[in-house]
Amino acid sequence: MSLNVSALNDFNNEVAGELIVRSVYEGQTTSVLPVKTGIKHQEPLNLFDVDLVIQNGTCVSTPSGSMIATQRNITVTPRTSFDGLCLKTLDTKYLGISALGAGSYNETFALANAYGEMLTNQFAKSNDAFLWNNTSGSSAGLGYFTSAANTGVVVPAAATGSFTSATALGIIDALIENINPDVADRDDLTVWMSVTNFRKYVTALRSANNFYFDPASITNRTGILSMAYPFQNVKVVGTSGITGDRVALMPDAYAVVGTDLESDLTEFQMWYDINSDQLKHRIATKLGVQVAFPEYIVSNGL
Repeated sequence: MSLNVSALNDFNNEVAGELIVRSVYEGQTTSVLPVKTGIKHQEPLNLFDVDLVIQNGTCVSTPSGSMIATQRNITVTPRTSFDGLCLKTLDTKYLGISALGAGSYNETFALANAYGEMLTNQFAKSNDAFLWNNTSGSSAGLGYFTSAANTGVVVPAAATGSFTSATALGIIDALIENINPDVADRDDLTVWMSVTNFRKYVTALRSANNFYFDPASITNRTGILSMAYPFQNVKVVGTSGITGDRVALMPDAYAVVGTDLESDLTEFQMWYDINSDQLKHRIATKLGVQVAFPEYIVSNGL
């Protein structure tokens, strides 16, 4: 007697398979730059400067000089993610067994934590891209503020070439050489670039046989790659928010990110809605950025 199994599909134990969650760089420029909270729509950065005039002679009684007060507004843009999942769709799939609780009311979802992590991870990456690349009017991002289009930004000719592993150190040196002397000794100077260009920068250090280069000095914080620049009070940061060859040097304290509540950048809401029989999520934040003194920014102008 022969065994006929032609009516059966080949066995595939899907429940026993490993579940791999897609993960991306989170970005998080806000882990480096200062964050100003409590902004519902628009608030000013109040800037103060002093024009000090030194006069020759003794018994000087003529007032001279001035204190200058100006403002630059931070305008935040509301950003929201909302979706609803009908988990009954999983009943006919392997996930119905491994991810859903017993019963017809899908109030428990075993993958809720992984789902939530993916949501906040990708929202953080999206926020970082928004901070750098938004170009809409008063809500422009750091890409505009560090470009030649922003009056005051210094663009040295030596920094405008293509960023490669062969030119990386020369471009960064050109930025450092052209920083305003008033801020050249600050300890919060950062060269910003893409993650791809950060890799080229590391390759440049290695190719130069720089014996001060220590690979262990590279830190990776939620997708931010960072390390100190040799012999300088400068750090180099690669972020997923920057795309292309944009490279810019500026003091961290003078680039301020605005939001309503800082925890809105990382927290979210998830709930089971019995009315629609869906697992829903909502992520909401307000986000904007402004720079205080463009004349202290040096970039390749892109």
